[in-house]
Amino acid sequence: MQFHFLGTTGYHPNRRRDTACFMIPELGIILDAGTGMFRVRDLICTPELHIFLSHTHLDHIVGLTFLLDVLYQKDVQSVTVYVDPEKRPAIERHLFHPLIFPVAPPFHFADLPAGPDAPRLPLPGGGWLRTFPLIHPGGCLGFRLAWPERSMAYITDTTADLEAEYVREIAGVDLLVHECYFPDGKEELALLTGHSCLTPVAQVAAASCAKRTCLVHLSPLDESDRLLDLSSVATIYPHFNIPEDGEMIEF
Repeated sequence: MQFHFLGTTGYHPNRRRDTACFMIPELGIILDAGTGMFRVRDLICTPELHIFLSHTHLDHIVGLTFLLDVLYQKDVQSVTVYVDPEKRPAIERHLFHPLIFPVAPPFHFADLPAGPDAPRLPLPGGGWLRTFPLIHPGGCLGFRLAWPERSMAYITDTTADLEAEYVREIAGVDLLVHECYFPDGKEELALLTGHSCLTPVAQVAAASCAKRTCLVHLSPLDESDRLLDLSSVATIYPHFNIPEDGEMIEF
C-alpha cells in the first residue's frame, strides 16, 4: 500500500513544503486538506474520494477550496468529507461563505465519530478507521487506520507526552505519522501552541513500538535539512524519517 506525503509543514506553506495533506491513492483516502491538496489531482485513480479531517484549523482545511480544479475532468463520482459534526458549521459558514468562496465544490459531508466510544468507520480495502482525541487548542482528532495485514496512525497538532491517552491508541502500528513542529529546546512554546518537540515524539514512538515513524507538520520557518537532529534521539528511537512533499512510502 502506498502512502503519499503531499503537504508536510504546518501553519503556512514555504518554498519547500505545503501544509498537511496525505493520501493513499489506491483506496481514495485523504488525510487532511491543507495546501498540499493540489497534488491530489495527479494521484486520483478511484471513482470515490474520502477526505478525513483531523480538525478545522485553516492549514488543514483550506485545500477543500482547491477541489474544483483537483476534480476538473477527473472521473470522480463522489467526494465525502468526514469531519467532527460540531466543527462542520465552521467550514460551511466561514470557509465557504459566499463572500469568501462563492462556488461550492462538489462534495458532501459525513460525520466523523469522536469521543471515547466512537465506532469504527469502514474503509475501502476491508479496513477501518477509529478516532481518538488529541490535546490541541480548539480540539483535534488522531486516527488509527487498519487493514488485515497493516496498520497506521496519524497524529497531528498535539503535544507529545508519554502520559497522553493517545499513546495506547497507536500501539504496534506499522507506520506512525506524527507531528514534530519544534526541535528540542522549544518545550514551553510547544505546550502553549499544542505542538511537539523531537525528544518527546521519540519517546512516544518508542513506547508505541511503531515499526516506522515519519515526522510531519514541521515548522515552516526553517526550510533547511537541520530543523530536526534525528541523531540526537537515535538511542531512544532509531526508525525516524522526515519525508519531503511528493514522497511516497510503502507500508
